[in-house]
Amino acid sequence: MTQTAITIRPAEIDDARGIESVHDAAWREAYRGIIPGVELERMVVRRGASWWRSAIRRGARVNVLDHQDRIAGYASYGRNRSPWLTQEAEIYELYLAPEFQGLGLGVRLFRATQANARGAGLKGVAVWALSGNERALAFYTRLGGKVLKRSTGRFGKSIYESTAFGWD
Repeated sequence: MTQTAITIRPAEIDDARGIESVHDAAWREAYRGIIPGVELERMVVRRGASWWRSAIRRGARVNVLDHQDRIAGYASYGRNRSPWLTQEAEIYELYLAPEFQGLGLGVRLFRATQANARGAGLKGVAVWALSGNERALAFYTRLGGKVLKRSTGRFGKSIYESTAFGWD
């Protein structure tokens, strides 16, 4: 049996291109058919390697899932941005490259990020998912997230419903 090294660690500047690659592939797969093509393309393109380098330099909290020196996933997190939710932390994004999905790695990345938020003194975690993203909704439900709220927001010219999940 062959074992491969999986590491979850804070992102470094040199990870920016790998994060960009995961973001690009994961967003195209997750939101194809949910977000119109032109809007989706615009959103993916604006999050290039320079955007990620800048975010990491500014101190954004980003964890990466490193598989044999390749970024296979990432999660960004920080203070909850929703004043109507009681959870102090929010996982803003959690994505895996499509070929790494369905292997339990998303659960590991979620749990590590949740632990990092707790270690930063933040109690409870919230996550928002687009209501049309059935895979994400099922993932957070399997992790034991409680549906806290549904809200609408805008991506470009379109309005979408999002679902907030929470863990204490």
